Amino acid sequence: MGAGHVGFYVAERLSKKLKSDIKRGQVELMVIDPNQHMTYQPFLPEAAAGNISPRHGVVPLRQALKHCTIVTGGVTEIDHGLRKLTVQPIAGPTREIEYDQVVVAPGSVSRPLPIPGLADAAIGIKSMGEAIWLRNHVLQRFDVAASTTDPDIRRKALTFVTVGGGFAGAETLGELEDLTATIVKSYPELDADEIKWYLVEYADKIMPEVGPQMGAYAARQLTRRGVDIRLGTTLKSCEGGHVVLTDGEEFDSDTIIWTAGVMPNPLLKKTDLPIGPKGHLECNTRLQVASGVEPGTTQVGEVVEGAWGAGDSCQVPDTSDFPMPFCTPSAQHAVRQAQVLADNIYAQHVGAALKPYEHKYIGSVAGLGLYKGVANTYGFKAKGLLAWTMHRGYHLSRVPGVGRKSRILADWIVGFFTKREMVQLGEISLGREPFEAIAADADPVRAKKAEL
Repeated sequence: MGAGHVGFYVAERLSKKLKSDIKRGQVELMVIDPNQHMTYQPFLPEAAAGNISPRHGVVPLRQALKHCTIVTGGVTEIDHGLRKLTVQPIAGPTREIEYDQVVVAPGSVSRPLPIPGLADAAIGIKSMGEAIWLRNHVLQRFDVAASTTDPDIRRKALTFVTVGGGFAGAETLGELEDLTATIVKSYPELDADEIKWYLVEYADKIMPEVGPQMGAYAARQLTRRGVDIRLGTTLKSCEGGHVVLTDGEEFDSDTIIWTAGVMPNPLLKKTDLPIGPKGHLECNTRLQVASGVEPGTTQVGEVVEGAWGAGDSCQVPDTSDFPMPFCTPSAQHAVRQAQVLADNIYAQHVGAALKPYEHKYIGSVAGLGLYKGVANTYGFKAKGLLAWTMHRGYHLSRVPGVGRKSRILADWIVGFFTKREMVQLGEISLGREPFEAIAADADPVRAKKAEL
């Protein structure tokens, strides 16, 4: 259930191990997800900045998981006591699906806060659709600013705010700030000094994932690029795009990017499985759903037979020396947990022993725009071009498929020798609206209704 990093890699690995059983019809391996693709989320900031094609950051499930049954729909309820779940397909009535074993991996969602105006004015970046929308929106702001004579509209269009200074926030801001600094050169009506970028972070530092030294370096670099970093500050309100910060600053902005944390998928509330105090699915280190497991231990706990979990929506004890009781919600954990999870399901299938998920913290790499980055891996700290190269190399090695790796690498090579693409396709969001407006005049039924 779920085709994110965990669901996809579990299905891919299991389908190889169970290939002969699947062909003989003894086993069916089903993947259920609202989308027909897996999104490689670490590439979302680069897709938003136009450094890779959006279609190269997603993996079509039917193409990649040829030995799996793909159901495109959303799970609305899990009744593990009866070994069945309810699915709402793209169209038509709901359907119930029975199972023997279930992997619960719905992933996380953006964590909203009760901030006035947030739902109407902000955008997250958890999907490729949001990344594409954000790119089109940011580019369109320059056309808005260049074509108006109203200074207030111009100022609002060229003011950008990112709320959340973790990996997602800093990388997204770094990529997009780099983009805006480049494209403004093609607008003689505008001056680069008119562009304002704000990074709002509640904590006293940004990017804690790369350690204090590299996080401080990232903050200095972004500040030199003109980013206004507000530490110890939160968003108070943003009604109508009027941003009010808790430090007293107020200004207008057309672009508010919300990356202030994630939370478990709300779907977990509609299950009969054990849920932790923060809404996560409780699991042991063997990645079985289990209650009564102490943080940081390999205790088995009270196992729920036939139910497994991993990834962002699950609390898996972290037994390493990393100072967190449970594994953090990251792609690094999700991919490695998926491997252990698939092996354990297969081990149980053939009657072998299960193994615990154990890991050594290898560090993190992050990109902050073209040729800019920070890295802290195995104690080795890097910055600038070297860190950016490490960042791209690591994620290129992790994205599934040789063909996809080749396409992404081709995007990067072409981008090295050519200028950035400035095209924004904002009309994509309009869909049928332009044709509908024209065709409505020729529709006799609609014309008659309009007269009435």
